[in-house]
Amino acid sequence: MNHLHFIDYCIILLVLGITLYLGFRFAKRQDTTEKYFLSKGNFPAWALGLSLLSTLISSVTFLGYPAQGYTSNWILLVQGLMVPIVLLGTIWFIVPLFRKVIGLSTYEYFEKRFGGFARYYSSSSFIIRQFAGMGTVLFLIAVAIHEMTTISPYIILAVVGFVLVLVNLKGGMQAVIWLDVFQGFMLFASSIICLGVLLFSIKGGVPEAIKVATENNRTGFGPYDFRFDQLTLIVMIINGAFYAIQKYATDQTVVQRYLTAKSDRAAEKASLLGISLTVPIWTIFMFIGTALFVFYKQNNLPEGMKAEAVFPHFIMTELPTGVIGFLVAALISAAICSLSADLNSLAAVGMQDYYKKLRPKKTDKEYLYMSKTFVVLSGLISIAIGALYLVLGNEGVLGVIFTIYAIFSGGIVGIFLLGLFSARANRQGVNIGIITCILFTAWAFLTSTPIGVKEPKLLLDLGNFNFTHHKLMLGVYSHLVVIVVGYIASLFFPKPVLEPNLLYSSWKANRHK
Repeated sequence: MNHLHFIDYCIILLVLGITLYLGFRFAKRQDTTEKYFLSKGNFPAWALGLSLLSTLISSVTFLGYPAQGYTSNWILLVQGLMVPIVLLGTIWFIVPLFRKVIGLSTYEYFEKRFGGFARYYSSSSFIIRQFAGMGTVLFLIAVAIHEMTTISPYIILAVVGFVLVLVNLKGGMQAVIWLDVFQGFMLFASSIICLGVLLFSIKGGVPEAIKVATENNRTGFGPYDFRFDQLTLIVMIINGAFYAIQKYATDQTVVQRYLTAKSDRAAEKASLLGISLTVPIWTIFMFIGTALFVFYKQNNLPEGMKAEAVFPHFIMTELPTGVIGFLVAALISAAICSLSADLNSLAAVGMQDYYKKLRPKKTDKEYLYMSKTFVVLSGLISIAIGALYLVLGNEGVLGVIFTIYAIFSGGIVGIFLLGLFSARANRQGVNIGIITCILFTAWAFLTSTPIGVKEPKLLLDLGNFNFTHHKLMLGVYSHLVVIVVGYIASLFFPKPVLEPNLLYSSWKANRHK
């Protein structure tokens, strides 16, 4: 594998320099917590749309989608394709709901609707997921660039982590948004360059690529069987629908973007732009994987190479100097951008859901200082998790982290849907639904997921009573458990007295006035 040229390193350093510049460019404006986390009204809708794009697409997209397209067909793309289908009918009331009801944290809505337990269950699960996800992204970027450059993965981890923390610490939300805009253009350029070079390099061009991919089952969205114990189209459709709601209606990183817009209309435009751009990017990177498969059917590939390493190998061996540097820079930039949004939202939740609750009525200066402290601590913890993956190997550690997250984060969409559509659902009923969901998810995950590094095994083996459906259905079932149990249990307690703007029916009534 070729090493990076001096020109490539210059391009990478230039991108890191631009990233740091954006952090310091807005440093003097971060003098209140509201400006630090929202900077409300300072962004045009198109910038927020590109920010949503960059938030939802990280280096995992760069590495994961091509690997999936290389080894299989396009079935995992269905999850992304479901996003516009679901959200085109829901974004119109989700955006004004949050802009009217909450101040900063998404989980304020959960407390107003169902009390403190629902709020802290949902916010704590968000925190666990963010740390697990951020550690994973840092781990992947360190390993990928190490394989391309032979630079120590720990040095890469430290440099990327340092830039990430510094940008967020100094620039706040303004730096995050404009960095996302910069990254949005890099994403489009890099994906189009790679797909174009690949298709041009394949002997026979696009017709041959389609022919070979089809003959080798690298196209389509099957299996099309109506069953839930395997990864089938119906599983991906159902999972994708719930994923769209969870990401765009209950995830702090996305909801925070709604709050930064000048108006409801601007937030809706930004959401639609982000959605319309995200799906094509996911699709292009999946097609890159398909094209890689065809290209290496015609050309030699080192034996034993893992699917995740095929795209980096192509970049390093088939692309010219300068373009390699641009793509590596885009990979690093994708990680920093998505992680910047994660880091900012983590600090926002830590401040709004926890610190302000523990120390109410303090000065905004204290809250701003602690917000920046949360950014530094969250960044250091994420770097430590990434380093832990490097030391121990990702499989065992990831298994434990995702087991914890799966058990304690199921049903959040169920809580949200009950809160939005059922005036009868109440705090007591939903709390019972959440506890039932935790027990159900613990049983399902522990009886279906081997845990361990050397000899993975089930922590709970109940034989015929093990959970046998596909893992992606576990998240779906957890939401349904909350909805069904939460609603039925609510019938045994008094009907709640609610603020009108907490319900979809109120939004609909106001819209038709």
